[in-house]
Amino acid sequence: MSGTHEQTFEELRGQLQEAAATFSDGPDALEGILLGIVDDVDRAVREPLEIFPVCHHSPASALAMARRLREKQPKVVYLELCEDMAPLLTELRNCRLPVAVQAFATEVDGFPADWSPLSVVAPITEASAEYQAIAYALDTPGVELVLVDRSSDHVFQWDARGTHSAEAGADPGASDAPPAEEEAALHGDAVGVEIGDLRPRFAELEEHLLHHGRVRHWSEWWHQYVELPLGDSDHDTYRQVMLLIGSLFRRLAPGDPHRVRVDEDRERYMWTRMREHLAATGTDAADCLYVCGAFHAASRVAEFGVHGTDTFEIGPRSATRWQHGLIPSSHAAIETQFGLASGSVSIAATVWAKNVRRTRVEPFRLAGQAGAKTSKAKKTVVAAAPVPAAANSDKLTGFLRRPPVLDRLDETELLGWSVEIVRAARRNGYLASTADAIAVFETSILLAGMRDRARPTPYDFQDAAVTCIEKDTVPGRRDVRRLVDIMMGGDRIGQVGYDALPPLARDVHDRLAPLNLKLQQRGVQRALLDISSQPQLEKCSDVLWMLRYLMPQGTARPIMGERRLGERPIQESWDLALGTHQRALIELGYEGVSIEQVLEQRLRRTAYGPHATTATVLEAIEDATLHLRSRRLTDELGTRALEVLSAERSVDGAPEVLRRVRRLLAYYRTGEPVLPPWIESFVKTGYAHYCTLLPTAFTDDDATVRQVAAMLGFLFGMESLALSLGCDRTQLELSVAQSHPQEPSKVALLWAAQVQLGHLSRADLRTRCDELLDNPMVVPAYPRYLSGFVHALEPVPGLADLVVEAVSNAFGRLPDPVLLPWLPTLISTLRSNGAELAPLLIREAGRIFPGRLGELDAWVPPWRAQPLPDAARPGGRAGDSRNVALLAAHPATCDAVASLLGCDGTWQTADPVPEGGQLIGRHPDTAVALESLLATP
Repeated sequence: MSGTHEQTFEELRGQLQEAAATFSDGPDALEGILLGIVDDVDRAVREPLEIFPVCHHSPASALAMARRLREKQPKVVYLELCEDMAPLLTELRNCRLPVAVQAFATEVDGFPADWSPLSVVAPITEASAEYQAIAYALDTPGVELVLVDRSSDHVFQWDARGTHSAEAGADPGASDAPPAEEEAALHGDAVGVEIGDLRPRFAELEEHLLHHGRVRHWSEWWHQYVELPLGDSDHDTYRQVMLLIGSLFRRLAPGDPHRVRVDEDRERYMWTRMREHLAATGTDAADCLYVCGAFHAASRVAEFGVHGTDTFEIGPRSATRWQHGLIPSSHAAIETQFGLASGSVSIAATVWAKNVRRTRVEPFRLAGQAGAKTSKAKKTVVAAAPVPAAANSDKLTGFLRRPPVLDRLDETELLGWSVEIVRAARRNGYLASTADAIAVFETSILLAGMRDRARPTPYDFQDAAVTCIEKDTVPGRRDVRRLVDIMMGGDRIGQVGYDALPPLARDVHDRLAPLNLKLQQRGVQRALLDISSQPQLEKCSDVLWMLRYLMPQGTARPIMGERRLGERPIQESWDLALGTHQRALIELGYEGVSIEQVLEQRLRRTAYGPHATTATVLEAIEDATLHLRSRRLTDELGTRALEVLSAERSVDGAPEVLRRVRRLLAYYRTGEPVLPPWIESFVKTGYAHYCTLLPTAFTDDDATVRQVAAMLGFLFGMESLALSLGCDRTQLELSVAQSHPQEPSKVALLWAAQVQLGHLSRADLRTRCDELLDNPMVVPAYPRYLSGFVHALEPVPGLADLVVEAVSNAFGRLPDPVLLPWLPTLISTLRSNGAELAPLLIREAGRIFPGRLGELDAWVPPWRAQPLPDAARPGGRAGDSRNVALLAAHPATCDAVASLLGCDGTWQTADPVPEGGQLIGRHPDTAVALESLLATP
């Protein structure tokens, strides 16, 4: 038998030696390559454990696999797939293909932290050899399925940074890369694992094959020169041809040391695992089948075969905790990840269905598989006649010498394609007609003839459709090439069934069941929640808001309704797309068993992260209060916010800190009997912290006026609470006194702070503003002073009238040659630095200025109005004491106010003109209005 095997490919060796001598003028490296390829095929064919070489998502491989499994009926199937993914394969029956088996890790231990999260996916389609092997092994009694490839952990252990694209076989810059679409991102940034990365790694070789094959990209070359010839071949021919291709691409691969080492280590790993299993179970190698990529089937490592050496040591896995599950996949996602041409996987699915009908080979499908045709009787694998031992004869010689078979033109099929593409084009906005269908039909035949094909392939038809229908513009979202992809089978998108979902995903579906929506259906669905009449829907609202926080944008989008601190929902409307984003929901299930747990983990991760700031921790506290309503968590995060604030030495986040602290204080004051201890400590610490940083911030060029204004807003706004907690106001006064800014906007801000503290009167501030307008050297910088005054409305909102006065004086006093040049600067400064404070300024201006245009000519600004003499005031004269009769008759109110303000004094009755009367005489409007109100019956 050994001699028979040695003579199997002797004739082929002789022919290749003659060819090498002819084309290279003598024996050289070419002869070594050609004879080495034959040796690789011979070695794999003679292996006692049958090797079945495949190519990923190849209809020819899937058909040959289904045929071989029914003939051989192996008891053990070794499959090139990550060994830690084995427990998930039984869940494939609960899914609609294509789906991807995924290993996922969010917290890494033993890998660099910037690699996180780690993700490995292995896509599975129905038109793939691995699915046929999985379905056969899982549904056939007494058959064992063993995954022998490296674990997901070893994928990253052996990975050097920057080789993810090489590991996936993808070339981002390839000309046949598919367009970026939503379905193309279903795998995210995961590392792809496939059975049979069968593509030339030698760029010149691939270019040579494409040029002489008269095709545009590699997917088309494979379809024309491998898929079609092997579609009807017998098992031996298929196996030897695939081994030949694998050996050819392997020997002509560039010598990338890392990639070669990884490939060889994978082969050593798999053969070591198979020998361990054979030794442990005592299974005969003749009853086994090894399914692997054709590239690895032609291996030359010393560990190759059941009798190979056992020198390879498999290292331990890292301490990283891996989660495993199934995620939805799509044809576009597979094409994107593995660098295939757009539509190639859809065309492969169409070819697979056509081959099954034509050859009448019964493929294997998992029982209960979603989308499978139900059968009345349970199908069993019928035992086939044993394969003769001499079946491994030389089939390569005849295959290589056989001229290509030219399939006759199927006019009915091509005509149907032409009519259908015109119909699809019209639906998508193209001005296509029957003439275009005829042109596509004839152009397809013409292109096939130019490429030496009697029968147009789907790729010829696609080129013809683009040429004849797509003119200079694309009227819709899809171009003609994409329409052909859809027509040939479409971008099928898989779905993971409910039973195969992780506990978190099932819990989300159960809690949203009262909405009565088909949550697993792709697309956007509208959910209406009338919580006032159906209080039980409030729990659904809580889930939706948490999903909006955790899931990608568009998964749960609120149309009506919002969630704020202290408010309860009444009615809400949502757009839900859980089916479209099923992968993200599944990966969320890897982080915990409930969305509350995942949300709490993420909030803690944000608060305790290395780049956490006080603002981000306060945001986490607000989110925890909104979504989780957990006092325990908010107290813990509040303590963390206090620690971060004490350690900060910059004021970058002061505006955000002020905004969130105000909101949290308002919430606790209205909803809690007492303030939480952490927020009291935060206000007390923040008061001292910002007092310390204030003088430096005023002079620091990196600190903006908005940030300094936010610090003052915190100090003045929280002053009453801080003083009640034991803070000293003297610290703030000293901090302001030590501030000496030079920048005009900060100078104006300091003046506002001095007014608030009582160190500067409003009259003095008006005088300073007038001096600025009187100084020609300062007038160009006046807009920056105004910017500071506008920001001063944050800590001192009572200065709104003075800001309006300052702006009005500038427009009223400055001549046009001076005003117009800096007017654009004023507008841009106010828009960029004080947009959020503009409403307050506009409201104050609306109160001061007249409401009608006709009143403007006679209007006198309040700051220019002269006070009237006492005798001229309406309803009063000098020395009139009737205005205080009401106060003297009812002194209790004044006594209470004086006691509240801490004023000590006695009522004066001897003076003919009480001091209170002078105040009423100067401001009679209030008394007159009150008198009119009381006199009204």
